[in-house]
Amino acid sequence: MWFIMLLKINLFLARYNMEYIDVENEIKELEGKIKSFPQGTVVNKIINGKKRAYLQWRENGKTKSKYLKDNEIEEIKKAVVERQTFEKTLKELKRQSVKTSEKSLNPEISFNTNVLTGDRLTAAVISAKKYKKRYCYQDLRKFIDGDFYGKICILYGLRRTGKTTLVFQAICDLPNESTAYIKAKTTDNMSMLTKDLDVLFKHGYKYVFIDEVTLMEDFIDTAAVLSDIYCQMGMKIVVSGTDSLGFAFADKDELYDRNITIHTSFISYSEYAYLLDINSVDTYIEYGGTLKIENMSFDDPDSVFDDVSFRDDESTRKYIDTAISRNIQHSIKNNRFLGYLHRLKDLYDAGELTNVINRIIENMNHDFLVSVITDKFKSHDLGSAKQLLLHDAPLERSHILYDIDTDEVLKTLKKIAEIKEKEETSVQITPQHIEQVKTYLYMLDLIVNYPTLYDDMNEEERIIFVQPGMRYAIAKALVYSLLKDRYFLSATECDRSYIIAKILDDVKGRMLEDIVTLEVNKKAGKHKKAFKFKFISGGEIDMVVTNEIGDKCEIYEIKHSDKAVSEQAKFLKDEKMCAAIENRFGKITAKTVLYRGKDTELDGIKYLNVENFLKAL
Repeated sequence: MWFIMLLKINLFLARYNMEYIDVENEIKELEGKIKSFPQGTVVNKIINGKKRAYLQWRENGKTKSKYLKDNEIEEIKKAVVERQTFEKTLKELKRQSVKTSEKSLNPEISFNTNVLTGDRLTAAVISAKKYKKRYCYQDLRKFIDGDFYGKICILYGLRRTGKTTLVFQAICDLPNESTAYIKAKTTDNMSMLTKDLDVLFKHGYKYVFIDEVTLMEDFIDTAAVLSDIYCQMGMKIVVSGTDSLGFAFADKDELYDRNITIHTSFISYSEYAYLLDINSVDTYIEYGGTLKIENMSFDDPDSVFDDVSFRDDESTRKYIDTAISRNIQHSIKNNRFLGYLHRLKDLYDAGELTNVINRIIENMNHDFLVSVITDKFKSHDLGSAKQLLLHDAPLERSHILYDIDTDEVLKTLKKIAEIKEKEETSVQITPQHIEQVKTYLYMLDLIVNYPTLYDDMNEEERIIFVQPGMRYAIAKALVYSLLKDRYFLSATECDRSYIIAKILDDVKGRMLEDIVTLEVNKKAGKHKKAFKFKFISGGEIDMVVTNEIGDKCEIYEIKHSDKAVSEQAKFLKDEKMCAAIENRFGKITAKTVLYRGKDTELDGIKYLNVENFLKAL
């Protein structure tokens, strides 16, 4: 009898091992095929006003491209599509391989959720070793190595901010035999998870990482089980996910005072430059906020891919839909918390939350006002560019933006950004809607408020978005819309290029002020603060940094230019303005222009490279 049973077990294992070997052979064959195809995607770029096709790919962390001749384009496009088809098949085969491997390697352990341990876990996380570690990795290690009895670690932030990579890097540094990784699904629940934790504890697993835990509908209501039972049994549990709202609710209720939180949404310029080896503040402006960068071509069909967040405004809109708007969908299903954000649910259900968020992002001052959402849409970037170009009079190009078909340009822009006019919406926007949107964005760590101060002792709200790529993509969308306008295209190539550069430089200049103010404040400490200072009679200082210790301050002008010009420091040299600042904030110890050129001095004013300044914070 025992012989027959043993034979059955051996036949069972042999069948799965053969299945595993067959799948592995198919994977190797397919990987060989894929290597023979051109890598990357075909993208279109506007070079000197002309549309050109390039094959673009990533190699050793850098973007590379190859110009395609007209007779090559279709053939390369077909090859790329064929390679992508093979890649989808390969992904499915690898998924099958993992399932088969799980059955053959762990026939004695049955899990209810997707649990990775042992060799399969090592294979899954090994690729994370090649990436540099985020600054917050040290906080994660402190939790893993420290004494945090009865507490879990919550690692959360928006998509594409490195959460899963952080988890994998931590796993790489831990003993394989006592570490497990669980990838939660919407079909999982806390009962299934706790059964698996029981099994893992029984088999001696100490470190458990649970990814996308908020996908489980009952997580918010039952999260305390993890801290109150398993952490007190000696397990170190790290949970991660993009549903910041779900974590916030759990923190206020179930996990109150029983968790350590690590936020990943904010990525400073210095960290961005370190991680991606990119030393350009312009690149940070264009893509900052996520750890994926790509070409920003609106005609690239791959622009809807999930792994590219800010390549263009269409993908930015999709990113806002998936990473921000949908962030609430699991949380608002829980009726117990619906009262907090029921007005957001109205907007989300009507498909109008993205419209509200994009309207505020596009607004030059990021004002959270009903009028910003309900007034007839006007592009602030277009209006600002019109005024700047008037300074070029009497040149013909100074009036080009006044003669374009503005309605059609804005129609294209609104379609890309999913911006709607009041009559196109089904929800009547109220101040309560706006206030809940603001609260929501604060909870997601997407915005901060560093008020602008006035010399009459008043102040006004100054909202800064921590992911600059979102704002810049809307400016790129305007450029794309302009390039569809017949009158604009009738202008000379030189004038078109000049106007486009003017629009983008203007936006980058305003964004650079926000970036510097944001990062100085985050690094300033409790005795320092940074803010814009305005005079009611006219004129402003881009940034004042005060220091309560010593009763002193520093004043800065922030320019996107790479050229040092005396005019840039005119307010820094204004004696009346400086006297007013010193009278209120203490002695001015430094007057500095931050710009993109080399460090120098002009008329007694220091000019410092803004990229080096941000890195040194």
